[in-house]
This record gives sequence, C-alpha cells and structure tokens, in this order.
Amino acid sequence: MTAALTEVQVYNHPKDLPPTATLLLDRAERRHIEFGADWLANLIDHVHGREPHAHQVRIFVLQRRGRALAVLPTVAQTGVLGREVSALANFYTALFAPALDDGITAEDLLPLTQALRRTGQGVAVYRFAPMDPHSPEFATLTRSLRLAGLRPYEYFAFGNWYEPVRQSWADYLKDRNSQVRNTIKRNAKKFAAEGGRLEVIQGAERLEQGLAAYQAVYAKSWKVPEPYPDFVPGLIRLCAQRGWLRLGVAWLGADAVAAQIWIVANGRADIFKLAYDEAYKSLAPGTLLTALLMEQVIDTDKVCEIDYLIGDDAYKAAWMSQRRERFGLIAYDPLTLRGLLGLARQIAGNARRRLHARPASKPVNP
Repeated sequence: MTAALTEVQVYNHPKDLPPTATLLLDRAERRHIEFGADWLANLIDHVHGREPHAHQVRIFVLQRRGRALAVLPTVAQTGVLGREVSALANFYTALFAPALDDGITAEDLLPLTQALRRTGQGVAVYRFAPMDPHSPEFATLTRSLRLAGLRPYEYFAFGNWYEPVRQSWADYLKDRNSQVRNTIKRNAKKFAAEGGRLEVIQGAERLEQGLAAYQAVYAKSWKVPEPYPDFVPGLIRLCAQRGWLRLGVAWLGADAVAAQIWIVANGRADIFKLAYDEAYKSLAPGTLLTALLMEQVIDTDKVCEIDYLIGDDAYKAAWMSQRRERFGLIAYDPLTLRGLLGLARQIAGNARRRLHARPASKPVNP
C-alpha cells in the first residue's frame, strides 16, 4: 500500500462515518452484530454518551483513495494507569474486532495504529477486548500495534460456551442430561396447572409490553441494577426493528416471572440476558423459557450455532457442549512513564506466574 495515498480520519459517532466505512461495518455485522454500526451507536448513545467528558469516543477510519480499508472504534477513559484508550466495548460486549477489508496486513494497518498512538497524547495503555484469539483481526492488530512502537501482550478475558446446531430440537434435547429433561417435563405440567404460559416476542407487536415485563422481572431477580438503564431497552427496540429479537417471557397469570433476551442474526442465536423472579424458582420458569427458545431457534430459525456469550457459569454446560476462550490485548507505550511502569508490572507478573507454573500473559510474536 502506498503511504502517500492513505489517510486516517477520526469520527465520534457511526452516523458521521463516510459511506465506504459504513459499508465495511455492515459487512462486519454479517459476522457478529456487535461489529456493526447499529450496535456501536446504541453503546455510544446509552453508555459512553452519558459521560461524554469521561468517555471520549474516537472511531479511526483508514482510507485509500476514498475507500475505507479499516475501521477501529475506540474510547478513551480512565484506567489503572491513568488515561487509556480501549476498544469501544464494555461488559455488554461479548466480542470485539476492528472491521478490516480483505487482505489488510499489519503493515497496511500501520498508519492507523500510528495515528492511534499519536492522538493518544501520552496515553500509556491501549486495551482491546474481548477478542477471538484465533481471528485474523487479533493477529493483524497485535502486529500493527507492535510496529507502531507499542508493546502488546495477550491475556485471558473469559470462557465462552456455545453449541453447534447439527440436529433437531427433539434430538438435541435427548443429548441433554437427565436432570434438564426431567425438569422440563415435570415443571411444564406444573407451570401450566398454575396458570402459566410462555411467549416469544419478535417484532413491534407487544414489544413495549414485553420490555416492561423484562424490566419487572429483572427488578425482582438476584441481579444488580443496570448501571446504564437505557442500553438494554435501546437494544431490545433495535433488535425488534432489525428482525433479530427473540424476547421470551414466562407469565403466571398477569405477572411476568421470567424473561430472556435472545438475539438471532447471521445464523446464530446469542443468549444475551436472562432473569427470573426468585419467588417462583420452584416452578423453574427460566428453564422452561430456555427450552422454548431453544426449540424456536433450532427448529424455526434454523440457526447453526447457539452462544451463551460471556462467562463460565455452571448452568451453561448443561445446555452447551463446546467451550472456547476470549482474549484481550493490552499494549504499553514504553515512551511514557506510566507505560514503562505497566510494562514492568506485566513482565514481573508473568515471571511470577511462570515460577508457579500457571498460564501467563505472554508477548505476542511479531
């Protein structure tokens, strides 16, 4: 790539991006919705936009002759070592990656990572997570950060349970353990006898009632209140508009006692949020709702994969048969004092872990 023909532009919101950058995000969205402009806009509007002075969004776009070759969404915020630049992601995000055109190498991406470092104005740490450590984006970004003069390390972020779908719902259920099958069979009759019913909301019809039901159940569940209360409602409305929503609600009379948000797109079903009212735990409404949604996405939506997204919660292994890991990249700027401090701590920590024969963060091969 000829450097003289490339330029890097910085934007604050997906709505401001040039059309070729939007097209690149649209293509990335066809792999995972979290890579797309709509997800990023909802995250900016309802999370980072609530604290614009603390969270400074910068979307870097690498262009050649007016064509976007890479889009890297970032946010600057305060971290352990002071101001840091990180992926435009947070605890709602199960997967992050820059949008890259076909064949883009680390050397091609270098003008962007150099601009990232230059506009950081003394930022000591750059952090990108959660990512697929086996993806080309992970390898390309790692090497390009190193070429830009930073010192990247990889680290474990979380486990991710998932199920490749190769059979019907009936056959899938036969492969679950007996406890799951017996719970569904026993409690389905009991729940129905108590006046219970299950519903799946997909579009505009009953959308607001479903959203209100989810919020009511969440408020009665064991979960802590949402720190950004507008993000999930915004996501539910977005998913309904895009045809992605599968909002399951378990009703007992007029009261919602369990609710789950599933997102179906690109041949995948992501289990995004779930909650139940603990007062009705004995009826297992959450399990019944999971079973209904499993049947829906397997037999009706015909997905190829079901994904439990973030974490190694024990119950996930009862429904999923496969586990993979998500990693992060942390890159230190050795030309800053805090970057050197972080790098020294990283090296010392790795040495201690090696000494105790534990898995350690390690430098990524250039």
